Amino acid sequence: MPPWLTIAKSYVGLKEIPGKLHNPTILGWLKRYALNIGRWGKSRDETAWCAVFVSNCLEAAGYPSTRDARAASYKTYGKASRPKRGAIVVLRHRKKGDDPNVTGSASGGYHVLFLDKFTHNFIWGWGGNQHNSVSHAAFSKKNFEVCAIRWPTRSA
Repeated sequence: MPPWLTIAKSYVGLKEIPGKLHNPTILGWLKRYALNIGRWGKSRDETAWCAVFVSNCLEAAGYPSTRDARAASYKTYGKASRPKRGAIVVLRHRKKGDDPNVTGSASGGYHVLFLDKFTHNFIWGWGGNQHNSVSHAAFSKKNFEVCAIRWPTRSA
């Protein structure tokens, strides 16, 4: 298992805190890895945080990250890959509107996660900001298109 995936799985269950309080771990990721957003966005766990979760896992495993809050920043990261467990997958929601798996402003746009598997109808993976938490979730191929499948390299 790739080291970044082991790290990602260790966070399963970490959740946003509803209301005025915010999860300090998520805020820490936003402050450290979301270099392209302002102080207000870094102060709330409601900010889309799937990309900073991926960045945290990669850097904790000794790999560079995009250090960008946008999931789409991973479309050109590393090198192109075939679908395999641990690959970074960038998805784009085919329709505007809410999806039960992706929360925050990522809904209706891009989402990034670590691949578990593709099945006939679903893309399964571990990611942040899925049901407001780090989780293992399925994304319908009917609702999401795969924009990129990437594999980390030692240079960004």
